[in-house]
Amino acid sequence: MIGSFYNLLFLTFDDGQAEDEENSLPHMDGFQSKLPPGILPHGLPQVKEVQPAVTQVEQEKEKEKPKEVRELSEEEKQMIILSEDFQRFLDRTSRIVERALGESVNIYTDYTGTIDDEDGMDEKNHQRLWLNRSFFCERWSRNRCVTSMDWSPQFPELLAASYNNNNDTPNDPDGVCLVWNTKFKKTTPEFIFHCQSPVLSTTFAKFHPNLILGGTYSGQIVLWDNRVQKRTPIQRTPLSASAHTHPVYCLSVVGAQNAHNLISISTDGKLCSWSLDMLSQPQEILELHTKQSKPIAVTCLAFTHGDVNNFVVGSEDGTVYSPCRHGTKAGVLETYEGHQGPVTGISAHAVQGGIDFSHLFLTSSIDWTIKLWNLKENKPLYSFEHNGDYVYDVAWSPTHPALFAAVDDSGRLDLWNLNQDTEVPTASVMIDGCPALNRVSWTPSGLHVTVGDDTGKIWVYDVAEHLAHPRIDEWNKFLYTQQELKNNKADEDLHKLNLREPGSLSSIPPLLGVCPLR
Repeated sequence: MIGSFYNLLFLTFDDGQAEDEENSLPHMDGFQSKLPPGILPHGLPQVKEVQPAVTQVEQEKEKEKPKEVRELSEEEKQMIILSEDFQRFLDRTSRIVERALGESVNIYTDYTGTIDDEDGMDEKNHQRLWLNRSFFCERWSRNRCVTSMDWSPQFPELLAASYNNNNDTPNDPDGVCLVWNTKFKKTTPEFIFHCQSPVLSTTFAKFHPNLILGGTYSGQIVLWDNRVQKRTPIQRTPLSASAHTHPVYCLSVVGAQNAHNLISISTDGKLCSWSLDMLSQPQEILELHTKQSKPIAVTCLAFTHGDVNNFVVGSEDGTVYSPCRHGTKAGVLETYEGHQGPVTGISAHAVQGGIDFSHLFLTSSIDWTIKLWNLKENKPLYSFEHNGDYVYDVAWSPTHPALFAAVDDSGRLDLWNLNQDTEVPTASVMIDGCPALNRVSWTPSGLHVTVGDDTGKIWVYDVAEHLAHPRIDEWNKFLYTQQELKNNKADEDLHKLNLREPGSLSSIPPLLGVCPLR
């Protein structure tokens, strides 16, 4: 009886037709969905393999056993090292470690104000300029002249500097652009970029923090990207008649976030306007000529504050020109004569305040002078003749309306505060070694001034706060200073005119043996 029951049960379970009928029952889905966990749909429990029991002593012995690590082959190691992910990781971590190692913390800082070395602090408080640090790369900047400098709008601590070629290393690239970090006490560049032609000018692509532009001696404009793991340009302009074929000393990004252009000018007077999305050909071309239809050999450029159409340029013949990009009178509008040698630097006033001084600009020249100009007048408003050598660059302070910096061939950095004195600089310093100083630039905060020399070194100087930060009345004082300079100039012109008139003492020929009256 029992055997028959088991046979019937087995046959029923093993019968395929009975199984199909069972699966076709409408109520089975609901039944299966309510099965407890671990029970299969046919009702039998799920069987899992159980690991053999292990004592605690055996577990500890297992943990103590050293895990076998497979040694990578040389090919596998090289593949990892050369992979882009590993290179990016190594590049970033090495920068972080270098920044950390470069930091120094003074554990003896006294916050109570009772400093032991009061004499030393008092001496520093009376200083107006003192050296903060210098940037120099033995490999990439040695014996290379610093040709230009620019600060990043997004990261104010980043300084881009372009360099000329090094005659001692003919196998190295002729042009170099280095990005230095002034925030951390590291001694190597943040980024290194190369070019086959000497780089004469550089600028950050104002609205693209990762892009850096360079103007070269060959006439090409190159574009570097610090996100790309290579030092060569990712884009270049063509060397053709449709673009530049002469050296490009001037670059400037003008416009707003959604409508901006790169403006470049070469020494043949050709101005090109570029879109950063397409450097294959310029969007606009403007030929700058003198009144005698000669091309203007442009050496420096400055846009007036808040203007993308009007700008001023200096030339090799010592003349300053005020051209305009668009309109019926596109081209040179005004000519400013006063320098007796090539114009080396130009800077437009751009300090915001209650009074607008955007019509003022400064120029430097190898005639040993710095001149202050008004866009509305063709003759200089004032000539600074304190220097005894070529003056290579000049730059207005970004925060103080009456403060500017200048550098010359003798290795001297001068700060002029026109509200204090127009005859001698307010502060001066001689650079160690007296190298020729080619470029000067202010940090965006106005608290530091940087200079580049002809040996490849950049010097960062701190400016005293009482000198860098303007008082509330500085704008009114500078307006008075400007008017005073204008009146003095008018008196000088009148005096010269009187001396030239017939009947004046200077027009009477001197008697024999008698000196003319002075």
